[in-house]
Amino acid sequence: MSSPRQLSLNAFIYPSGHHEAAWRHPDSQPHRIYDAAYYQEIGRTAEAAKLDAVFFADGPALRTNVKHNAGSGLEPITLLTAIATATTHLGLIATASTTYYEPYNLARLFSTLDHLSGGRAGWNIVTTGTDLAAANFGLDKHPDHAERYARAREFVDAVVALWDSWEDDAIVLDQASGVYADPDKIHPIDFAGEYLRVRGPFNAPRTPQGYPVLVQAGASNEGRSFAGKYAEAIFTAHQRLEDAQTFYADIKSQAQGFGRDPEHVKILPGISPFIGDTEEAAKRLEREFNELTVPEYGLTQLENIVGKSLRHLPLDGDVPVDLFDDAGNVTDNGRSRLQVVAGIVQRERPTVRGLLHRLAGARGHRVFAGTPEQVADTIEEWFRNGAADGFNVMPPYYPGGLEVFAETVVPILQQRGLFRTEYTGTTLRDHFGLPRPESRFARHPALAQ
Repeated sequence: MSSPRQLSLNAFIYPSGHHEAAWRHPDSQPHRIYDAAYYQEIGRTAEAAKLDAVFFADGPALRTNVKHNAGSGLEPITLLTAIATATTHLGLIATASTTYYEPYNLARLFSTLDHLSGGRAGWNIVTTGTDLAAANFGLDKHPDHAERYARAREFVDAVVALWDSWEDDAIVLDQASGVYADPDKIHPIDFAGEYLRVRGPFNAPRTPQGYPVLVQAGASNEGRSFAGKYAEAIFTAHQRLEDAQTFYADIKSQAQGFGRDPEHVKILPGISPFIGDTEEAAKRLEREFNELTVPEYGLTQLENIVGKSLRHLPLDGDVPVDLFDDAGNVTDNGRSRLQVVAGIVQRERPTVRGLLHRLAGARGHRVFAGTPEQVADTIEEWFRNGAADGFNVMPPYYPGGLEVFAETVVPILQQRGLFRTEYTGTTLRDHFGLPRPESRFARHPALAQ
């Protein structure tokens, strides 16, 4: 008899916390965001709660709004290696761009993390959404959306081929005869695409997981198609159950259309919980954070989403609904976050200040204020009703926000039989319930000729 379906839960690390004013709150520790011990403590908290993984986002450029927010800018694979040394089971998911890396060096970075952690690595595949990065890499302009995804497909194909280029039994390790590896089981990949050329083979064997878990976060048409073909876990942002259900069904269908098992594609929306002993206490905590926001920062963030200046709008006046007339629907390319914001405006008719507060919590991800039981209830509702396979937990502040979630919400989910009480495996694939992929040479012996 198969075991009951269980949640996947990741801790999304954002240096001071996911609320934009977290660094100003007395419960946060912004002075520690360049300290390895800080992230190791977060990792140990996540592992003690038996979470699947920690996840670290990244972008290869300095944000223009750094004046009003604290962001570490630390390179995530190196950072997660530090966390790996302080943990034994916790998954380690890092963001890396297919636009601003080359396949061979990125394959080496993640392969090394997976080997040294005993099979706990995951790669969050992004194409990079900001044009601020282009000049940092000698480019005159940032490639457009379609071109970035075309390159991304080639990039992932090349990286996975490199990871597959050693068959699982390529290492002989025969000390008596002096044979370490069988060269006949190590293959060039001879990858040649429109954007990328990679000969191979790779310079290291397959990792404990076969290769790291492939993660993705795009919600546009291109992003969904990409996820359906490649992603084993998908991070997404939704405000309402029905929107999450629509996205969930679409991704599972797309995966099936590519000949994949939909059960091997984990859909993980973000949730940013303010937790209190009572609902009012939780809402009061949320208000404390919102009162610390700097409107200039929030307006810049909102203008980046909307693509136009909003400085003429009074902060306490209503947001004009027609501002979002061109937002399109949820499937329009590259505009998923704009559509989330448009939905909030159309349903709630907030003031500008109110909208800035709504977005301050987690940049368009779902913010929920309530008791531990209420947080567990909403997680269970989405999980049981075809909206999520789990969640990216986005604490409003670190480290305390994660500690409260781990100490109060996780035990409720465990009592309900929705979440593990102990790890049953050692790799990230084990935690997510994903199979270890075979090398393509093992699947298709003719390719090894």
